[in-house]
Amino acid sequence: MQIKEIFSSQLPVGEKLTIKRNRFSPTEEKSGNKRVSIVSGIHGDELEGQYVIYLLATWLANNPNALRGTIDLYPGVNALGIDSITRGFPIYEVDLNRSFPGGDKEFLPGQLVDALAQDVKGSDIAIDIHSSNIFLREIPQIRINKEFSEATLPLAKKLNCDFIWIHDAVTVLEATFSHTMNKLGTKTLVVEMGVGMRLTKEYGVQLLNGILNLLKSEGIIVTDEEYEQREPFSSEIGDVFYINSPKSGLFVAELNHCAMIEKGQKVGSIVNPLNGEILEELFAPNGGIMFTLREYPVVYEGSLIARIFGNPDNEKN
Repeated sequence: MQIKEIFSSQLPVGEKLTIKRNRFSPTEEKSGNKRVSIVSGIHGDELEGQYVIYLLATWLANNPNALRGTIDLYPGVNALGIDSITRGFPIYEVDLNRSFPGGDKEFLPGQLVDALAQDVKGSDIAIDIHSSNIFLREIPQIRINKEFSEATLPLAKKLNCDFIWIHDAVTVLEATFSHTMNKLGTKTLVVEMGVGMRLTKEYGVQLLNGILNLLKSEGIIVTDEEYEQREPFSSEIGDVFYINSPKSGLFVAELNHCAMIEKGQKVGSIVNPLNGEILEELFAPNGGIMFTLREYPVVYEGSLIARIFGNPDNEKN
């Protein structure tokens, strides 16, 4: 275990911003050439990844003889955002995941993301762990840019997640950590799970098993343990359907998150607490798996309520 400061900057009032990395390396006689980097906390209100990295660090510390490659952990990239419970980078009010690749001559957020990219550069694989925001809950899923899917999809299938969402590139994605690292030759996967500002322990354990499964399959750890590998749904064979709120009010869900649903099944209602009126009932536009569900009940017209993945040719998947 080697903890290193990969970036630091003096702040007002004598404070100092530091970003740290924890490296786990094998003994010299067991050394391999592969390197994996696990990153979390690019958004300050997303904490699920910190729990996963804690679980992985504990496993690695307890199983030093299993290591055959290098594993780098970056649990809190946006340290200022984490301390202030804000998604973006405080003071500058920018989204770090829209600031890559950055540069050492840029403003402070640009310097930080450049330092991260340069430190992760050279890794064979990187995993960027995100949560949803405080409004939505996501099942453990991997989001892949179609441009890089040929190289990253086989890895994604080993991560024990429930859904793989392959999406087309859009301009803004070019400023993300994952796009930057894939362009630099590091196969990078984005994991999205849980809800903002919270920890979902069962999701953390699920992803830990997936990471250990991937590390074992890549020869980076050697162990007799077998790890769960779920067969994920993939957007290659279906479409994503959205449910948005038609009115403002309070959303009351009828179904559990991650439910398998049929076309026309009731998802929930928009109600008016003042007069007891049901303003609108919401029904599934298609059968499939509901992989996103509204967590925060107050909604406005147009608010995202749910995402459903399914085959448009079937009412039930």
